[in-house]
Amino acid sequence: MEAVILILTLLFVAFMALGVYAGVKAVRAAKRGVDRTITQARRSVEDTTLRAKSYGQAGVPGELAQLRLALRTSMRATQDALEAGAADDASLSESLGLFERLSVHGRELDNDLKRLEREPDRATVATLLPALKERTERITHSAESLRWAARDRAQQFADDDLAALNAQIDVEAGALRHWTTEEPSDRGSAEERSRSGPADDEAPQALTPPDPRLQTGYPWQKAARPETTN
Repeated sequence: MEAVILILTLLFVAFMALGVYAGVKAVRAAKRGVDRTITQARRSVEDTTLRAKSYGQAGVPGELAQLRLALRTSMRATQDALEAGAADDASLSESLGLFERLSVHGRELDNDLKRLEREPDRATVATLLPALKERTERITHSAESLRWAARDRAQQFADDDLAALNAQIDVEAGALRHWTTEEPSDRGSAEERSRSGPADDEAPQALTPPDPRLQTGYPWQKAARPETTN
């Protein structure tokens, strides 16, 4: 009895521990989902604000907003392309590593641009704009190079797979149409055999003439009377 109680207690504790573990995992997953949603919402709001500033403000604030918007758009597009391609192509892992290093420079530049947006000395900021533009172009150019290289690689793989599939389909289609070249020859040989008559081994044997004495007349014929001698 004590052994049964011990086993039931251990099972209860195990189920409780499993329930707690599952609950913790669910809470963490929900927290990650909420954090992801908040981050995406914050990015959307910030991008909308930058877009409004780039079109609605002139001078230094508008140019800074344009630089930030171009940087963020290019880096996000490259990140999405590389992460999507890495799921099917393991060779893009090195490209993701390079992008992470590039992202460090991108975040530093975005923070610098964001800080300069609040700088009251617009004249000094204006003198820094050429260097900031060049820095932004270098980062976005590198990001675009990675992005288009990944897309070209995926497109090349798709073209190669399509070419191989087309070749297999052509072979299969030829095999399916094989009857059009075989059936006429078979039909022609059958017709020739039918015109040539039966084979030698199937030729009928010579008929022996029937014995007249064994022949019987047709039903409507009268039986011949025997001749009498006088």
